Amino acid sequence: MPTEVAMTSRILFSFFITVCLILPPFAAIAKTTYQDPVTGIEFVLIPGGTFIMGDVHNKGYDIERPKHKVSLSEFYMSTTEITFAQYDIFCETTNRAKPDDNGWGRGNRPVVNVSWTDAVEFSIWLSEQTGKRIRPPSEAQWEYAALGGRNTEYWWGDQAGQNNANCRNCGSKWSGKMPAPVGSFAANPYGLFDMHGNVYEWCFDARHDTYEGAPDDGSPWFGQHTTEEKIIRSGSYLYNAFESRARARSWDATDSRNRDYGIRLVMEP
Repeated sequence: MPTEVAMTSRILFSFFITVCLILPPFAAIAKTTYQDPVTGIEFVLIPGGTFIMGDVHNKGYDIERPKHKVSLSEFYMSTTEITFAQYDIFCETTNRAKPDDNGWGRGNRPVVNVSWTDAVEFSIWLSEQTGKRIRPPSEAQWEYAALGGRNTEYWWGDQAGQNNANCRNCGSKWSGKMPAPVGSFAANPYGLFDMHGNVYEWCFDARHDTYEGAPDDGSPWFGQHTTEEKIIRSGSYLYNAFESRARARSWDATDSRNRDYGIRLVMEP
C-alpha cells in the first residue's frame, strides 16, 4: 500500500504535469537572461548541446556509470541557488511556515531545510505567478550546466583547489560550517554560481542506482522510485570536495529537509 508521503508526491507530480500542459510555451526571449518579476530570481540561457554524462574519468562511484551521451535543447537555469529572500516571498504569499535558517541569517543565503516536495510546490506556484514553465532541473540538465561546457571534474579543472567553492576542507571561511551567501565564488562559463558545494540542490528525477536505461535527451528520469526518493546534486559545505564534483550524485526521500538541502530551478525557453 502506498505511503502517505508517496501518495502526496504522486499528487504533486501529477499536478505539476497538468500545470505544464495548461501553460502555453512563452514567446522566445531575445535576451540570454530573464529575471522573474515576482521573486527577482535571475535565469540565464544555457545553450543546447551534446555531452558525455557520468564518470568519464573512471574516478567516481558505480552510481555514476555507465557514462553515456546526452543531447539537450537549450534551457534557462537560475544563476544562483534560491535564496531565503526569494523563498520567503512564496511562504508569505501562501501563508506557509518559513524554513529554519539555523541562526545563520536569511536574505541572500541559500534557502535550506527544504524538501523535494517544497521545491516542486515552489516551482508550481512560481509557474502560476509568471506564466512560465519552471521546475527543478533534470539530473542531465544539472550536470550539463555544472560542467560549463568543459570535461573536467569541476568547471575550473580536475582539482578542487582552495577557495573555489564552499565544501569541507576547501579553504573558504564557510567550509564545514555553514552555507555561504550565494555568488560568493566565481561563476562558471555559463554564468552559474555555486554549482559545486554550498548546498545540495534537488533534481526532478527519481532515484536510479546506475545510468542503465537513462534518457538520452536530457529529460527528467522517472521510474521505480518516482514517488519515494529523488536525486540531489552539488555536494555541500558539510562534505568534502569529491562529493562536489559535477558528476557526483546522491538521493534522499521526497520529504527530507536538511540543513544543507536547497533549490535551483530551470525554465523552459
